[in-house]
Amino acid sequence: MEQFGREYARLCAAVGAAPQEAVLRRLREPNGARGRLDLAAQSLSLQTCSALGRLLPGAAPFAALALGDCGLSEEGVRLLLHGLCSNTTVKSLDLKGNNLRTMGAEALGKLLRENKSIRSLTLEWNSLGMWEEGFSFFCQGLRANNFLRRLDLRNNQINHQGAEELAMALTQNTSLQELDLRWNNIGLLGGRALLNCLHSNKTLKRLELAGNNVPGDILKAVEQALNHNQDREAILSEAQNQMNILSKEVLSLKDEKNKQFMDFVDAVDKHKEEKARSEKMSVARISQLQDALDEQYSIMNSLKTKLQMTEAALALSEQKVHNLGELLNAMKQEQNCVAECHFRELQQQKQEGADREGRLLHDLSAASEKNLLLRNQVDELERKCRVQQDQLFQVKQDLTNTTAELKLRAVEAEERLETEKRRFKQSLEDMESLRVKEVDRMTQHMEASERSMHNRIQRLEAIRISLEEELSQVKAAALTERGQAEEELIKVRSQARLEEQRLEHLKEKLRLMTESRDEAQNCCLKQKEMVAEAQAKAKQLSLYADGLRRRLDELQQDLDSKEEEKVTELNKVKVELQEHIGHLEAERAAQDGLREKIAALERQLKALSSNHREALLDKEGEISLLLEKLRMKEAEISRVREEEAQRASFLQNAIMAYVQGSPLGTHSSRK
Repeated sequence: MEQFGREYARLCAAVGAAPQEAVLRRLREPNGARGRLDLAAQSLSLQTCSALGRLLPGAAPFAALALGDCGLSEEGVRLLLHGLCSNTTVKSLDLKGNNLRTMGAEALGKLLRENKSIRSLTLEWNSLGMWEEGFSFFCQGLRANNFLRRLDLRNNQINHQGAEELAMALTQNTSLQELDLRWNNIGLLGGRALLNCLHSNKTLKRLELAGNNVPGDILKAVEQALNHNQDREAILSEAQNQMNILSKEVLSLKDEKNKQFMDFVDAVDKHKEEKARSEKMSVARISQLQDALDEQYSIMNSLKTKLQMTEAALALSEQKVHNLGELLNAMKQEQNCVAECHFRELQQQKQEGADREGRLLHDLSAASEKNLLLRNQVDELERKCRVQQDQLFQVKQDLTNTTAELKLRAVEAEERLETEKRRFKQSLEDMESLRVKEVDRMTQHMEASERSMHNRIQRLEAIRISLEEELSQVKAAALTERGQAEEELIKVRSQARLEEQRLEHLKEKLRLMTESRDEAQNCCLKQKEMVAEAQAKAKQLSLYADGLRRRLDELQQDLDSKEEEKVTELNKVKVELQEHIGHLEAERAAQDGLREKIAALERQLKALSSNHREALLDKEGEISLLLEKLRMKEAEISRVREEEAQRASFLQNAIMAYVQGSPLGTHSSRK
């Protein structure tokens, strides 16, 4: 409110006028905080009206404005009401005792047409009814207004023509509930016009007509019409409240039903999502385990091929050993042949040569025995390799038999299988590297031994050629051959030791391979167990899904039964509501003849309660018929009263003529 006062002072200063102290004092009073600006009995200047009219548009800091007995001029009223046309906060306006005339009435009509916030308008002690044109503008604004609830027009010199204009405005107004027309000059015709407008106006609840020379029967008829409007409003409000209650209950039931259904649908969707997620996870794990098994199977195939390659290398080495033995036998035969050929020529040196040959034969026999032992060991190793091949073939068959089971049981073994696969892969890589190194070393050694044997064969051939060429140097050649034979024996012995070491190393590798095979079998058994557990869990999940489906069917049946129960309850509520309406109508039927007919119509409405609006229209039609009959009766009564009034007027005219014809009357007329 203080801000409003400052703005008022600023606008007054802007137009070069001093603000009124009384207005400023009222703007600073504490009652402004309660939303009321009281400027009653304050003489407001035109500058003040202009400033207030410029401040009133929009939102003002008060809801009630009192301007009674302010002596406002026509221009001041126009400025104030022009500002109030676009105001959105003022609910109550008091303009009593301001002698409003044509321009004020026109401004009030414009205010009623444009303003949408004013609910109460007080115009007591003005002269609006004296100016027919201005009051017509005011009634047009009232006709267009649908927000005003209370209108005070006391002591406004409204005649029967103004009352007729006001009645025409009330026929189209649907918001006015209280109208005060006391102490005007409405008369019989104005009262009858207001009574006729009440047949079409159903919102007016209070109409004050005292002091207007309106006959008592019209006042009673007006009172009955107002009571009828009040009863109708009460019935409509009660029916509307019941309909609102029913609609709220129906909406609550629908909301509860929708909420239950949505909760149920959400639960079903969550179960479906969980099931789909578990299925996706199981399928992904099965695919991963399948890939791991395929990789392991490929690793086993590569190991098998590598084993076959080692077996081929062993067979090749065995073939080479056999060839070396044949070469040794051939060399032995050649030596025997050479010894026999030279035995004839070298009889003298026979004993020495025979001894030497005996020693050489003894060494060669020892070497051959060792070679036979090595061959037996190689045969035993070959037999063990065949046994290992059989075992590997059996393992292969076991693996082929268990792959199907492993594919089904490999759901939860992903992490363990990954770790085992990495460890097994690392061990296989280590074994493969060791095997490759051993094979390379064996091939290198076999190539070296082949080269040495070829060199020895070449040397023996050179020796044979030298023996054939140099018979004279037999002794020296025999000595050199003996030394070479001893060296060869030493080399053969060292090779035999190397072969034994290689065989031990191969045995160790076979032992490691058997251990790795046992570990793989253990892993396979563990995977089988995990697959069995996964299958059991899958069965449990399927059983749980079946239970959820059964639960879903049960919930659907419960939902259908609840839906039927709700429908039956809704029908029961409708029936009870209809019965309640029937009871209310029966109670109202006991008041008077008119209400008995209305109760009869309401009972008919109960029979046709399927459509509430149509029943309401039927009831209004019946009421209009009754009102028409009532109007006819009132017309008859009014006709009788008019006749009585005419008689009274004739009597009054006769009395007046008598009074005027008397000397007292002539004296008064001269005055």
